[in-house]
Amino acid sequence: RSCNPPVGNLATGRTPVTLTTCGQNSTELYCFYPDQNLLHQVSHGCGQPRCTKCNAKQPDNSHLPADMTDDFFANPISWWQSAQGVHREEIRLDFETEFYLTHVIAVFKSPRPAAMVLERSQDYGQTWRPYKYFSVNCTATFGLQDDLIEDGSMCTSRYSEAVPCTRGEVIYRALSPANKIEDPYSPEAQDLLKLTNLRLLLLKRQECPCHGSGLVEKPQRFAHYAIYDLIIRGSCFCNGHAEECELANRTGVMENVVHGKCVCRHNTAGDHCEKCAPLYNDQPWKPGDGKTGAPNECRKCRCHNHADSCHFDLSVWLASGKRSGGVCDNCKHNTEGHRCQRCKPGYYRDRGKPMSSTEVCKPCTCQPMGSANATFSRSWRCHPKTGFCYCKPGVAGPNCDRCLMGYWGFGENGCRPCDCARDCDQHTGNCFNGYDNEPFFNIPIGGRIPDLVQTPANESEEEWKWNDHEQGFSALRHPEKCVCKEKVLGSVTDFCQMKYAYVIKAKILSAHDKGTHAEVVVKVKKVLKSGKVKITRSNRSIYPESWTNRGCTCPILNPGTDYLIAGQEDSRTSKLLVNMNSLVKPWKAYLGKQVSDILRTGCK
Repeated sequence: RSCNPPVGNLATGRTPVTLTTCGQNSTELYCFYPDQNLLHQVSHGCGQPRCTKCNAKQPDNSHLPADMTDDFFANPISWWQSAQGVHREEIRLDFETEFYLTHVIAVFKSPRPAAMVLERSQDYGQTWRPYKYFSVNCTATFGLQDDLIEDGSMCTSRYSEAVPCTRGEVIYRALSPANKIEDPYSPEAQDLLKLTNLRLLLLKRQECPCHGSGLVEKPQRFAHYAIYDLIIRGSCFCNGHAEECELANRTGVMENVVHGKCVCRHNTAGDHCEKCAPLYNDQPWKPGDGKTGAPNECRKCRCHNHADSCHFDLSVWLASGKRSGGVCDNCKHNTEGHRCQRCKPGYYRDRGKPMSSTEVCKPCTCQPMGSANATFSRSWRCHPKTGFCYCKPGVAGPNCDRCLMGYWGFGENGCRPCDCARDCDQHTGNCFNGYDNEPFFNIPIGGRIPDLVQTPANESEEEWKWNDHEQGFSALRHPEKCVCKEKVLGSVTDFCQMKYAYVIKAKILSAHDKGTHAEVVVKVKKVLKSGKVKITRSNRSIYPESWTNRGCTCPILNPGTDYLIAGQEDSRTSKLLVNMNSLVKPWKAYLGKQVSDILRTGCK
């Protein structure tokens, strides 16, 4: 729920500032009428005035500004008094931070002023705005209608009569029937109730009616303002997110003082709970709702325990459909991203650990000589999801530490192709004449294929691009060494008899040596036919069943080229297969139309 700090006297423990104080420079004589004689009507007589002296430097005779805000129960007859003869006086209370005001009570020892203004500042005294005008004649003094006549007017005559000549009160209520506020934390409420400074402008002094009875004493000795008590009721300002407040610097304890620094709840922070706590900026900060009671708590960012703070980003918030706008700051443990959700360049995700683990990102272990520098992102040394390294031409293995089959001479420039019909010695390049040295993998059903790391197929096209290098192997690198017998597009009957499971237009993005098989990543541009395996227009892998020792796929699939591909599928593993019976042709528009027509009308 939304929270409300308790209301107290904001004046307690704080000293007002005034323009003058009686006896500032020297001892002054002043006169007044004792309290008890003025509790009755004037017609009963005013009694004899009393005269005494005021000296600001003598504790027993001083009437300083602090006497207005002392404890009025402990010191009921202490008061502040202005210098003699002043008409315009100012009483100002400066707060160290923002507070909320509920009402103001001033108890005068002298007759109340004939004209007075109560003002507040919300910018530490730079600008001022009126709360209320007080006058015996609102229209003549301020040009405003009296609120006794016009309800809600900014001026009132209610507290401006000279009688009673002492202990007359002036009262202002911030929340009155004229100022109805449903939500105390709304912008309208803040504009009315929030303040950093309060000031009383005493503009016109008036005499007690007793002065008309031919006094012997000099009238100027009665010419002063005097106030017993200045009570300012209010609370610390916490936007509905705190129930208690403390000293701003957390030192010392003063009884009954209303402190200004909120003890924030709802994952908020700041002196006034005006912002979210460092790691809780996943949605925009809001004040508590004083009308419905909704707390409007700040929500924690999803940083997977890799950041100590986050910030709110409007563009991220809007892009998510206003569900999440937090961006983590200074991701730790070698992570990066809006939510510290991926590994930094040079590291890859350890799938055996939860994303929140401090050791989730492992450093790449690429063989420096065999791994390529010119990857699509120059700072990436290995694939961030698999740890698979990016190899130089003719180099293989997860760490790029050996030559591909059909290559030899591992070194700074990668590996060179063998000048052989089959494989050669990886160190000398000498050809193998028979099949004795062919690698043979005895893999039990369900067993792990050596060096096989599954790379996610649905990567973006950009992620698979290389700068000036073909990835893995292809006919582009050594076209003179790649010779495959190709399937031709024969008659309609021949095409239909092949019973192809799929027919697609696809761009070849890259080819990969997995040690025991080849994998070719393509971007599917058009689906002319599909079988049990679902095919969408996106990046996916196809699997050549035939590939040569020289690192050539058969049929030939050159990266960067668009092909018409018709082949079989393995519905059990959801793989699209390419073999020597597949139809693989560089894409031509007429070819696509020809095959579309055959599929539509020819094959029944």
